[in-house]
Amino acid sequence: MSKAIAAAQTGAAILLILIAFASPLRADPGDVDGSKDYAGIGRFAGSLITGYSVKDFDAARLQAAPFQNGQPADALSLEGRITRIAYRTEPGPSILEVARNFEQQLLKAGYEQLVSCQTDECGGIPFVEAVDVLPIPQMWADGFNYRYYAARKTGDSGETYASVLVSENNREIYAQLVVAELGAMEDKMVDAAAMAKGLGESGHIALYGIYFDTDKATLKPESRPTLDEMAKLLKDAPAMSVVIVGHTDSQGSYDYNMGLSQQRAKAVATELTKTYGIDAKRLRSAGVGYLAPVGSNATEDGRALNRRVELVAP
Repeated sequence: MSKAIAAAQTGAAILLILIAFASPLRADPGDVDGSKDYAGIGRFAGSLITGYSVKDFDAARLQAAPFQNGQPADALSLEGRITRIAYRTEPGPSILEVARNFEQQLLKAGYEQLVSCQTDECGGIPFVEAVDVLPIPQMWADGFNYRYYAARKTGDSGETYASVLVSENNREIYAQLVVAELGAMEDKMVDAAAMAKGLGESGHIALYGIYFDTDKATLKPESRPTLDEMAKLLKDAPAMSVVIVGHTDSQGSYDYNMGLSQQRAKAVATELTKTYGIDAKRLRSAGVGYLAPVGSNATEDGRALNRRVELVAP
């Protein structure tokens, strides 16, 4: 075979891989509410998002090498902004095809490979059990049949790690992308004195220390310090009444965000009454979805600012 023919065949194979990968600008109607692709990576063509989680600060485990003797050989604990996205394809593609597409896309985006392995090479069931996996049915990971890939990118904004786990369930291919943008946790604590000052000067204050489970109105334990300060504010000023207002970014539908923001505000009011003994008559709750942004919903930083709970003086 001539070098020209071989080069043409190689180029055609790479082109087919790139064609099979889609980078839509917006979510597919079949995706879970509020989800979207990770910018610059995208998804395998024809797949839907089945699981989605973005945390401004969280921890993720990444395996940077196959297991040795059943134990991690290079396990990394990464802290920063963590994005987890799970996808499902219709029957047809192979695990290898989907995995290779993600690998090629990450290489195009400037990532350098740390590890690429399949079931036995990775370390079998113990390896996949050590990987952060979104819960079933969002993501399915078959410990007897999977591929794993991890990579790292270094730039002006710091280090970013990405991993992809691809497996199969009932002939449908599942792929989970985890991206960890390393960074220090932003101090979002606002004490009772700062809350009182904000209410007195501006009539409202934004609180970024209230955390919820993804797409739910369930308060996370990390919210406790801010809830403590809210309760202290109200106990120190027994005549004070406030409105608790939930805000979201613009990801997802109008009705979805209005409902979620209302439920989250109500959850905060309920917690203040139930746990701290604050009279429910002093608390009102409301949700305005994405109708009162304080940042641009076109950027990640802006959306992070828009996801908040506010105290408002009636």
